[in-house]
Amino acid sequence: MKATAIAPSNIAFIKYWGKKNKLLKIPENGSVSMNLSNLTTTTTVEFDARYKEDYVLINNKNDKKSANKVIEHLELIRQRAKIHDRAKVYSLNSFPEGTGLSSSASGFAALTLAASHAAGLRLSEKELSIFARQGSGSACRSIPDGIVEWLGGNTSATSYAKSLYSPDYWAIVDVVAIISKEKKELSSTGGQKLVSTSPFFQTRLAHINAKVAKIKALLKTKNFTEFGQLVENEALELHAIMLTSTPSLIYWQPKTIELMKLIKKWRSEGLEVYFTVNTGQDIHLIIEDKNKAKLLGKLHEVDGIREIIVNRPSVGTKLSNKHLF
Repeated sequence: MKATAIAPSNIAFIKYWGKKNKLLKIPENGSVSMNLSNLTTTTTVEFDARYKEDYVLINNKNDKKSANKVIEHLELIRQRAKIHDRAKVYSLNSFPEGTGLSSSASGFAALTLAASHAAGLRLSEKELSIFARQGSGSACRSIPDGIVEWLGGNTSATSYAKSLYSPDYWAIVDVVAIISKEKKELSSTGGQKLVSTSPFFQTRLAHINAKVAKIKALLKTKNFTEFGQLVENEALELHAIMLTSTPSLIYWQPKTIELMKLIKKWRSEGLEVYFTVNTGQDIHLIIEDKNKAKLLGKLHEVDGIREIIVNRPSVGTKLSNKHLF
């Protein structure tokens, strides 16, 4: 049977960094994120007895390392469905991978829904989130709709994501400024293995639950100013952990820092916009929809931005009848 799914990437407002359980990808802390409408992965999976081995094509490339991760995930699905058929998997991103835009989140969310459906499974949203997490931690957040909370949990059954608000809850926009399409030197998985070497990591963990509670309160009241300040400070704190790990992780490029400074300048001039950055060089700008056009005008005047992608809060991972093969 064949199935196709489309999944959004997500941007975390309060982020996770570090794992309690590396095999099951149970995080050190919970997080809150928003699914993104124009950063998506489409994946088609077909299980069939005629296939002698699993065949994986990602963005028209047959990369052995990436394919092995996909095959590991297919094994989880096969075990649950009690099938042995090999699979063909085609996957396409609408955005650059490996630059800090969470392509693994959308990738494994789409793979989870497409593969489970193709295998004959009809899993609940919670079950899909738990499966997706085992492929890539943040993928669990791409399963539900809109603004999402990932409950950190201590076991596989208690570590999953749920929707806090629907996509139309708040008219905020995430504008991605892509400054480079080069893949980062160290993956997020590799970077998280260093987290305990930062002298500030335990301090972060001591305060993280309070930050999750605060962002949820600000989402409830739609206090954009305090919300934006917390999101921006959270991104800087996360990168402070990376910068002080051994060896240090420096994902930013000069243009990343230039944009951070410009955003602060624009804010001082009355344009209320805030930034956040994942584990990469590309930067997310959070702004209210009413100010989007003004921000885009300013960004188009900045040299060195390769691409601008405007995102609204998005639905989560859904099935599609438009197969890739």
